[in-house]
Amino acid sequence: MKRFFMLLSFVLLAHTVSAQNTFRAKVFNDQTKAALKGATATIPDLKISVSADASGLLTIPNIPNGKFEIEITYVGFGKSEMIYNFPLQHPDEIIMISLELSTGELAEVTVQTTRTNQNLRDIPTRIEALPLEELDEKSTMRPGDIKMLLGEATGIHVQQTSAVSGSASFRIQGLGSRYTQLLQDGMPLYAGFSGNLSLMQISPLDLRQVEFIKGSASTLYGGGAIAGLVNLISKVPEKEPELTFLLNGTSAKGADASGYYSRKWKHIGTTIFGSYNYNGVYDPSNTGLSAIPQTKRFTINPKVFLYMDEHNSGWFGVNTTYENRLGGDLQVISGQPDNVHQYFEQNKTFRFSTQLSFTHKIDEESKINFKNTIGYFDRDLVGPAFDFKGRQVSSYSEVNYVRNGDKASWVAGANLITDHFIADPPQNGLSYNQATIGTFVQNTYKVNNWFSVENGLRLDINNPAPATPSSGLFILPRINALFKITEHLSSRIGGGLGYKMPSLINDEVEQDDYVHIQPLNIGNTQAEQSYGLNGDLNYRIALGDDTFININQLFFSTRVDRPLILQSNSFINAPGYLNTQGAETNIKLVMDEMVFYLGYTYTDTKTHFNGISALQTLTPKNQLIFDATYEIEGSFRFGAESFYTGPQLLSDGTTAKDYVTFGLLAQKMWKHLDIFVNAENLTDQRQTKWGSIYTGSLTAPKFKNIYAPLDGAVVNVGIRIKLLN
Repeated sequence: MKRFFMLLSFVLLAHTVSAQNTFRAKVFNDQTKAALKGATATIPDLKISVSADASGLLTIPNIPNGKFEIEITYVGFGKSEMIYNFPLQHPDEIIMISLELSTGELAEVTVQTTRTNQNLRDIPTRIEALPLEELDEKSTMRPGDIKMLLGEATGIHVQQTSAVSGSASFRIQGLGSRYTQLLQDGMPLYAGFSGNLSLMQISPLDLRQVEFIKGSASTLYGGGAIAGLVNLISKVPEKEPELTFLLNGTSAKGADASGYYSRKWKHIGTTIFGSYNYNGVYDPSNTGLSAIPQTKRFTINPKVFLYMDEHNSGWFGVNTTYENRLGGDLQVISGQPDNVHQYFEQNKTFRFSTQLSFTHKIDEESKINFKNTIGYFDRDLVGPAFDFKGRQVSSYSEVNYVRNGDKASWVAGANLITDHFIADPPQNGLSYNQATIGTFVQNTYKVNNWFSVENGLRLDINNPAPATPSSGLFILPRINALFKITEHLSSRIGGGLGYKMPSLINDEVEQDDYVHIQPLNIGNTQAEQSYGLNGDLNYRIALGDDTFININQLFFSTRVDRPLILQSNSFINAPGYLNTQGAETNIKLVMDEMVFYLGYTYTDTKTHFNGISALQTLTPKNQLIFDATYEIEGSFRFGAESFYTGPQLLSDGTTAKDYVTFGLLAQKMWKHLDIFVNAENLTDQRQTKWGSIYTGSLTAPKFKNIYAPLDGAVVNVGIRIKLLN
């Protein structure tokens, strides 16, 4: 019997040894065929990771029998993900794996905004995407909001709308925030008058990708996308669970604490994001007024994901945010007002929304999607001489059919948008109800390897209807073409029509605190309608084994007929049109671990009313961004950036001073811990250095346009703890 057990042990040992397999692969540059030294191969299920030697050779020993996914990654290149069945048919064979250069657009990025979920490089519509790698860097710069994330993109200008409460909006290509749609996971994030505070109430830690479309994007998303749209893509559960905490403190009396958890099981998954953001009142210029208001904000966003079978999946989420902002006279904020110190602005906001998404996969090429969001927004804006209260209930529902073929892709669907707002007396005349029913169809056709075309058509019906000529009915065509001229050179050309329903909600009303604004009669007001064109050239090429460059040159032009203007506290259609045109230049140079980026925006925005042309206020003609980053993946990151903002015309007829800001970032990463230090505006540029930001008395100040930072130099230090990764 003893001999039998010994024999059995030897047999089992021999079987175990024979079940250990070795994976060998050589990784090289798809274009130059050069070996990629240091490429990383990972088997997530086995938690094994190895690096390639100087010849690009990877060797992973001791792999048991079975099916395993192997991921191959290299900085600046797209990821390779393949499933291998061990033992391999030819176990001694060295597998050749080629990786494509990312060249600034990241070849593996799949975009969601066009609904077809196609590769970024193959879509005729010009889309810019910030993937998770870049968002990881942005989340350490300003963990509490996405103001900086948008402000660092060419063609986008973040505009502060209040001198003391810190609220901000953004302009794309010179057009105001009311002409841009802000989406999350393809659904309107905020509707109606709630938009201006939104930039300050979104954390980047919960995002895995951000997508921009600049220029008319009304075919799929309806009115309001005249200037373009920003789509914030949320994180989803992955194979590996994640639990991350981020703690941050700033020299401007700010503190942020946020956490993110995700896990995926066989048929169910979840993500939970929560944060608390605090800022004490901050006045670096000793003006007696807050440059940053006293702020307290709580956010909780849980989601549940269902993977019912291979044909049906979906998710349901809830977003809740409460915020209390108190800005103004520091003596009032400290609870010691007197006859002189009386001015304050207090914003109390509560947001609650639900999101639902369901997908039925018909076959490998076709699927049906349904999505819905319902939002509730309560706002109380209080000052010494006003109290504006309002509640909003909005909804968005959509059903669409998507078919992705080898040559042609189709998207067809319909959506319903409702927006109901009730203002309390004495501003109850600002209440409104609005509903839009839209249908759309879009086709993307790959004619051949070098030419693709995308065209779409949308029909919207609005109630209540604006004045003629539209009477609430809008037909919106759009067309885009992609030319892959050579292996290194491509071009996109496109254009379309758009519209914006008459609305009281814009930056001018926000700056006036809704105090003097008169009600708007939609039936007597015409809708704003637009015509947009854009075209770009994109050149990318490898300059060596670890060096490549990407150059993108964009030209744009948009005309808006009959824009709404504020005249004697009432909105009317202007007698003419607004036109914006210009160019964006983006240059990205990657040299091994070094990345250099240069972005330039030229914007010429003018009004043409009654035959008289004039520059639009608060629109700098010239903006320049320079960024340099050195990064050892997973170990260390150091970055320096500089921003130039050119002169701007102000509403009082004067011209604002141009200015330059400069920032530095250092981040050390370990497996479970990151430590970061970030400094913004080290040149300490502040508008209060160049003159008073208000006229009149401190008791009842009348604020001038805010065109430059008020908070000056700010340093933040933080840690990110990654317990599961």
